[in-house]
Amino acid sequence: MDIHHDDIDLIRIRFEKIEWALDERMRRLFAANEAYALGHGGVTKVSQATGVSRRAIHVGLDELAAAKPPVPEQEKRIRKVGGGRKSITKTESGVLIALEQLVEPTTRGDPESPLRWTCKSLRTISEELARQGFKVSYPKVADLLRELGYSLQANRKTLEGADHPDRNAQFELINTQTKETIAGGNPVISVDTKKKELVGAFKNNGTNWRPQGEPEEVKVHDFIDKDLGRANPYGVYDIGSNTGWVSVGTDHDTASFAVETIRRWWYTMGKPRYADATKIMITADGGGSNGSKVRLWKLELQKLADELRLSIHVSHLPPGTSKWNKIEHRLFSYISMNWRGQPLISHEVIVNLIAGTTTKAGLKVYSELDDTTYPAGIKVSEAEFKSIQITRNDFHGEWNYRIDPRSP
Repeated sequence: MDIHHDDIDLIRIRFEKIEWALDERMRRLFAANEAYALGHGGVTKVSQATGVSRRAIHVGLDELAAAKPPVPEQEKRIRKVGGGRKSITKTESGVLIALEQLVEPTTRGDPESPLRWTCKSLRTISEELARQGFKVSYPKVADLLRELGYSLQANRKTLEGADHPDRNAQFELINTQTKETIAGGNPVISVDTKKKELVGAFKNNGTNWRPQGEPEEVKVHDFIDKDLGRANPYGVYDIGSNTGWVSVGTDHDTASFAVETIRRWWYTMGKPRYADATKIMITADGGGSNGSKVRLWKLELQKLADELRLSIHVSHLPPGTSKWNKIEHRLFSYISMNWRGQPLISHEVIVNLIAGTTTKAGLKVYSELDDTTYPAGIKVSEAEFKSIQITRNDFHGEWNYRIDPRSP
C-alpha cells in the first residue's frame, strides 16, 4: 500500500474517533502533534486527513515548541478576543430591518402565542435580500429569523377555509397602504374581538407564583355566573405607536360595540397623538362584529366618520387568515400571558390585568369597562344603507373601501 495514503488513513481514523470531544484549540494541537511525529511533509498529510488548515497546524507546532502550560478553565477561549468571522449583522448593516420588513406582510401565528412564523421559504427570502444588496445565505436567514422571534415550521390551521387566490396580493396591498398612511401622519389600527371570558372564580389556563401548597381555589364546573356573566374584550391596536385600547363589554358583541370602542380609543388616545389626521385606516377580520358583510358595521362607521369629520379606510383580511391580524400577535397574545393562571373573578380584575400588560418592545395598553347595552339583531334598512358614503376599491371592493363624512 502507498505509504503516503496509509499515513493519511491512520491519522483520519484516530482523528474521527475523538473529534467530537475536541474544541478548536485541541483540534489544532492534535493535528500539530501528528504532523510533528510524521516529520517532513507531515503538515500536508495531516491537513488532508483532518481538514485542519496548514496555517492552524503551524500555529499548533509553535505552541507545542513553546511547551505552554495548560490554560486555566476561566481563561480558555477558542479564539482570541475579536477573532473569527464577524457577525453578519455587523458586516451587512441593516439586514435585520430589511428582513423584518420583508416577512412582516405575510406573517401568521397562533393568537395565544407571541411566536410568529412566515410562509416564505428560506431560499426565497435569501434571494429577495440579495436583490436589496444583502449577501445572506439561506441557512443564515434561518438564524436571523430565530433572532427576530420567528420560526419557519409550525402546524397550520386550515379549518377557516382554503387559501384565497388573492390572499398574498391583499396582504401586500394592506402593507403598502399601512406604510403610506403612517408616513402621512395618520393612524392605522388593527381591531378585533378577543375570546369571550367567563367572569367569576373559574379555572384559567396557565400557572402563576403563589405560596407553596396554596393554589388558587376555583369552581369545579364552568357554568356561567348569571350575576357576573361574560366579558367581551374588544381591542384596538395602534400599529404605528405600539399602543392598545381594550373595552371590556358586558353585553352583546355587536358592530355598535365595536365602533364605540374605536370611538373611545380615538378620543382618549388617537386624537391627542394624531391631531392633524385626515383619515383613519382600519384593518379587520372578514367576519364577526366587524365583518366585511355586516351592514351595521358600515353604518356605525358612517356615523363615526360624520362625527369625527374624518375619512375611514377599511381593509379586511382575506378569508382563512383571521389569525394573521396584527392585534392577535402584538396585543391579545400578551394579555393572555399576563393573566394566565389568574381567575378572572370580576370585570374590574379583567380591566386591571389588561391595563397591566407590557412587553419589552414598550407596548402600553389602556382598558376600561363598557357596561352599555348593545341589542343584538338590529336590522339596517335599504334607505339607511344607501345613505352610506362608501367608495369601494377597484381591487376587491368588498374587502377594501372608504367611508367619507356626509354633509352636515
